[in-house]
Amino acid sequence: MANHDVRSDRKYTKDHEWAREENGNIRIGITAYAVDQLGDITLVNLDVKKGERLTAGKAFGTIESVKTLSDLFAPVSGVVKHVNENLEKNPEKVNEDCYEQGWMIEIEPSDPSELGGLLDSAAYTSLLNTAGH
Repeated sequence: MANHDVRSDRKYTKDHEWAREENGNIRIGITAYAVDQLGDITLVNLDVKKGERLTAGKAFGTIESVKTLSDLFAPVSGVVKHVNENLEKNPEKVNEDCYEQGWMIEIEPSDPSELGGLLDSAAYTSLLNTAGH
């Protein structure tokens, strides 16, 4: 059974990541649906450092679960401002609270309008419903 916990305070990608604006930065994580599909998460590898520049659509790390290994993609371009280093020792935080404690990175967007190009909660919910999940 798919988890359709979709929050209205953020945007989404078709790769099941979320992005929420916080004080001018964009905080990024994976959705409850992604967590449901991955199962128990055993490792979060964030391959970026504070100050590093990311391009939208490019991988910034991987997430490993008992089922698979998946790439994590930047939903917007910009400079990494924060990395959730807590996930290195506590990857289960993504399973427990993917929308708050399980966030992964924060980016200072180089083009804030890129956030507008992502899916809103209604469009993401529709994607989940029509994807046959």
